[in-house]
Amino acid sequence: MIVFAFYLFAAGVIAGGLFTVIARNPVHSVLWLILAFLSAAGLFVLLGAEFVAMLLVIVYVGAVAVLFLFVVMMLDVDFSELKAEMTKAMPLALLIGVVILMQLGFAFGAWETADTAQSARAAVAPTELHNTRALGVLLYDQYFLLFQLAGLILLVAMIGAIVLTLRHRTDVKRQDVLAQMYRDPAKAMELRDVKPGQGL
Repeated sequence: MIVFAFYLFAAGVIAGGLFTVIARNPVHSVLWLILAFLSAAGLFVLLGAEFVAMLLVIVYVGAVAVLFLFVVMMLDVDFSELKAEMTKAMPLALLIGVVILMQLGFAFGAWETADTAQSARAAVAPTELHNTRALGVLLYDQYFLLFQLAGLILLVAMIGAIVLTLRHRTDVKRQDVLAQMYRDPAKAMELRDVKPGQGL
C-alpha cells in the first residue's frame, strides 16, 4: 500500500507540474499546481515529515495557490496576446529546459548515499524525539542566526515590493486620521432650522 501511494503521489507531482506549464488556460494551470502541491504533501507524509506536509497544504495550497487562482480569475487577461508572446519565447524556453534536464541527469548520475548520513540524522533527531520538535530544535538552536537572517531578508523583500508598487493617486480621496482626530466639532457640524414643508 505504501509503494502504491508513493507511485500515486509521484505521478501526481509529475502530472501536476507538467500540466501547470502546458495548460492553455491559466485557471487550469493553477488547479494543476494545487494538485502538484497536494501530491508533494502526500510524499512528505510517506517520509514521516507530517509537519512539512501540513505546512505545504496550509501555506501553499490554502494561501498562495488560492491567491493565484483569484488573481487569475479577476484579471482581464488577453489569452491570444499571451499565447503569441509564449510562442516567441518557446525556442529559448526549450533550450533552457534541455540544459536543466542535462544538469539533473548529471547530478543524479553521480549521486551516492553517504555512509555517515544515517548516523548524522540520528544525531540531529533521535528516534524518541518527534520530527516536528526535532525541526524546531534544529532551526532555533543550531541555525538560529541563519533563520533570523532569512526572516530579515524576506521582510526587506516585502517592504521593497510595497515601496516599488506604491502609487499615490491625486484623484483618490484618502483618509486623514490626524485631521479627523483634531477636528473642531463646532466647525464640523452645522445646525439648520428646517421649516415644515421646506427642504434644505
